[in-house]
Amino acid sequence: MDFTLLAPLALPLLLAGLSVPHRLASVTRFAPIAASIIVLTSGVLLIIATEHDQVPTAFGGVLRADSLSAYMLAVVGAVGLVSVWGGLRAVPTEHNRFPGGYDSLLCVFLAAMSLAVLADNIGVIWASVEATTIATAFLVGHQRTRKSLEAAWKYVILGSVGVVIALLGIVLIYAASLSAGEPTLSWLSLTHNTLPLDPALVRAGGALAVLGFATKAGLAPMHSWLPDAHSQAPAPVSGLMSGVLLSVALYAILRIQAIVDPIIGPDFLRIMLAVGALLSLAVAAALLIRQRDYKRMLAYSSIEHMGIMTLGAAVGSAAIPAVLLYILGHGLVKAVLFVLSGRILTAEGTSAIADVRGLLQRRPGLAVPWLVAMAAILGFPPFSIFFSIVAIILAGWAAGMGITVGIALFLVLVIFSALVRTTVTMTLGSPKLAPTDSGSADLGPADLNGTVHPDRSAHGPRLPLLLALATAAVIAFLTEPIGTILIHAAAALGRTH
Repeated sequence: MDFTLLAPLALPLLLAGLSVPHRLASVTRFAPIAASIIVLTSGVLLIIATEHDQVPTAFGGVLRADSLSAYMLAVVGAVGLVSVWGGLRAVPTEHNRFPGGYDSLLCVFLAAMSLAVLADNIGVIWASVEATTIATAFLVGHQRTRKSLEAAWKYVILGSVGVVIALLGIVLIYAASLSAGEPTLSWLSLTHNTLPLDPALVRAGGALAVLGFATKAGLAPMHSWLPDAHSQAPAPVSGLMSGVLLSVALYAILRIQAIVDPIIGPDFLRIMLAVGALLSLAVAAALLIRQRDYKRMLAYSSIEHMGIMTLGAAVGSAAIPAVLLYILGHGLVKAVLFVLSGRILTAEGTSAIADVRGLLQRRPGLAVPWLVAMAAILGFPPFSIFFSIVAIILAGWAAGMGITVGIALFLVLVIFSALVRTTVTMTLGSPKLAPTDSGSADLGPADLNGTVHPDRSAHGPRLPLLLALATAAVIAFLTEPIGTILIHAAAALGRTH
């Protein structure tokens, strides 16, 4: 039994249990940071193990780490660390009936996501994703306002519908293995064994499972829970949901696709995923053009990027390494942006884009990292998102999906224009002067002589944001070992040998 498989499950749960009865927020708020470090360390150790052709297993093979599982576990830990460490200062007011509830739920979330990527069983993956629905519902509604509770309720209803659909699909896949004489839900057995699975059951089960997990991935037309949940959740939770939850749901889709494609061919799910990708890009483009809330703007941006990743999944094996690089780059940058959005909300007192102007002049400590992170999420080089998008577009063109790729590229350019306009308005636009009680304008902190000084404070830890942005900027250039890790992770799906 490999301890590196058990540590990211057991230790975050232990930290969650220890946080519940603790009444010192100054202590419990470090529990999610410790849990993220444990998950990240375990992921790195498992990557090293798999690169040396080891296959760590536990509980009779129920837990198994191949190259893809290890990579995804490292992504969960890295994005989790940026989100909770970056949001350390913005500890929300405790509204739960038990102390430490917020921090314990974050630890539960990390444990559930770790289980989802380490389980060699699509049923356990489903149960883990459903467990995150429960944990994140309380986190989304943590502030106990009318809007946050409404967003949490909407998330629970739509998320539950999605997981029920996914469950039905998984049951049909199990029925296909049962009729083949070897009942199993192991993705290893279903992918690599030559079981005579019933194509009709696999087709129906695969379609339903992908549709269900697509709901959790925030793909249109099952996306409507995402903007409300991301905009109402505390900033670290929004970062976790965008950078971890959506990516793990896409991971589940990749596992299902690896099971279905060898049985019925790639065209069926390719069409399904391509349609979902284009719908997601179209919805994001239409709603970002006139978006008025910067947290909702980031949520719709997540829908866009999940759409591009899904397009890469539709393209097939040639685009999978780029999709995996995209998952890491998007997760890190989006965690930074959501953390910064929380700091801007605290400093400005509003999430309305129209009320946040001239940040670069008034609050350069927030505006500069916001501009850098927005450049990264918009796909400017040298950030890894640029190289991921280019690789997916080229792979799609080479695979004969020129029309699909062309439509996607047009929609991406529309979204690019909308986000650039909003970013320029918030950071470079003329400051909107808000009258104070004395009738003067609030331009920022002033000294005793009345001279106004720009607010250069970062309003929280700078280091996690710098590390995340630096990683996103250099990782695409690290052919060794990152390139090899991505190729091996893609090969674990059984489609790149």
